[in-house]
Amino acid sequence: MQMNTVKTSDTTAIMPLGVDKMTRSVVIEMVRVTEAAAMASAKHQGRGDKIAVDAAAVEAMRDVLNSMDICGTVVIGEGEKDEAPMLYEGEVVGSKKGREYGPKLDIAVDPVDGTTIVAEGTENAISVIALSENGQFLKAPDAWYMQKLAMGPKFDVSKFSLDMSTAQMIQEAAQQKGTKPENIVVCVLKRPRHDVLISEIRAAGARIKLIGDGDVAGAIATCFETSGVDLLMGQGGSPEGVIAAAALKCLGGHILGRLHFNDEASKQKAVAEGLENPEKVYTTDEMAGGEVIFAATGVTNGTMLKGIHSAPGGKITHSVVMRSKTGTVRWIEAFHKDK
Repeated sequence: MQMNTVKTSDTTAIMPLGVDKMTRSVVIEMVRVTEAAAMASAKHQGRGDKIAVDAAAVEAMRDVLNSMDICGTVVIGEGEKDEAPMLYEGEVVGSKKGREYGPKLDIAVDPVDGTTIVAEGTENAISVIALSENGQFLKAPDAWYMQKLAMGPKFDVSKFSLDMSTAQMIQEAAQQKGTKPENIVVCVLKRPRHDVLISEIRAAGARIKLIGDGDVAGAIATCFETSGVDLLMGQGGSPEGVIAAAALKCLGGHILGRLHFNDEASKQKAVAEGLENPEKVYTTDEMAGGEVIFAATGVTNGTMLKGIHSAPGGKITHSVVMRSKTGTVRWIEAFHKDK
């Protein structure tokens, strides 16, 4: 038995089942996917094995997706860097009935955004999934990195550019917020490649929230006042950039992204694989077009979601599911009876 308590921040009516591809039932079913992945990965929390964390989440996520009456194609999936049995790019998921008759959807997944976080038992790991209609997600192979600038709905993204200096970005954010640079907080992945960026942010007078992993959660945090985060800056995985774009689109936030290559050979390889313009800056809509559904479940405690907690006879999960078409955001607390 599973009991759900649902809090909805927007009561906008949703179209009845069957009216469009992204139905209400699919929206709610997405939470089952992230709940399963989060609970499976949480069994390995604090054990120091990020490969086991990811493998458990992938298996659980795939099982639930294959029980759903959809014809889904994974367009953003697990990459080789996590050395796990991945939900690979091009994999088709859904029940036998769904693959034949169900809505054709593109799927972007990150079974655990923050595998190292879970392995080390620290904060802000989440399981995430995003859906769109066919062809609406930017192709972003795991081997490609992305320069990112993410922000919440309080900012006018048209006033920002990835060609601005770090100081100019901080100044623009402070001006739009009506405050001083010292009151701007920037979320940055703690990586050696960001040493210069971190120095520039501090030199501009802003403050930094360093995170060890999980820049999807970091980007989403910009949309919640309680997080204390205004911007996310730096280089991270391009698949995570697309998934973050899906969430930010639902929340009214924004992201700018430009693919980053470590050397000219890598850039030319990407061009040979079909990338038309390596210098292009992608907007939120260009990374996640059309109607989008996003769901996430907390694995470990974080600023947005609580992690998996034990309860007498079962586990408690905390999730969020969003739909860009209606602006609906549902916060879901669920009890899952031990099997």
